Amino acid sequence: MGVLTAFMRGVTRLNDVIGRGIALIVFAMFAFLIMEVAFRYLFNSPTVWTNELTQMLFGVYAIMSGGYIMAHRGHVNVDLLHSHLPPRGRAVLDILTSVIFFIFTLALLYFGFSMASESIASWETSYSAWNPPIWPVKAAIPLGTGLLVLQGIVKLLEDIAVAFNLSYYTPEEEKAEGGPL
Repeated sequence: MGVLTAFMRGVTRLNDVIGRGIALIVFAMFAFLIMEVAFRYLFNSPTVWTNELTQMLFGVYAIMSGGYIMAHRGHVNVDLLHSHLPPRGRAVLDILTSVIFFIFTLALLYFGFSMASESIASWETSYSAWNPPIWPVKAAIPLGTGLLVLQGIVKLLEDIAVAFNLSYYTPEEEKAEGGPL
């Protein structure tokens, strides 16, 4: 169980570090949008690149934050049944519904990898007036999805441990001891 626990902690720490780093993109997006407003309304000279760059940054921000959000239990749940169950019941329900999660994320990983590979191979650009490369943004899709899948595996392992009353080191215990969560 030690290797499994180390894997679970490692994936969660990786998603935590990446998520905290990716969160800083919000400040860049904010600065670019404020700059665009200033150039447009104060100097009557709008830029051709700030809106497009902000959209690309937001795409990277959104796709790369999935694993972090899952590690911190921030994704939206439908709690009609889930919240009324005891912890073991919630874990069993989460195990059953994880099939849907893995079908979706593995399909996104497969098709995202295919799309990113084609984009990288052709050094794809946006074909706009600014014409920046968009292959790095598309490359973030399989990377972020891969991190989400890994965190989904961790969540599934945690649910299995709760459902079958196995002992493991929970993220809540690590947080209580001052760990990265």
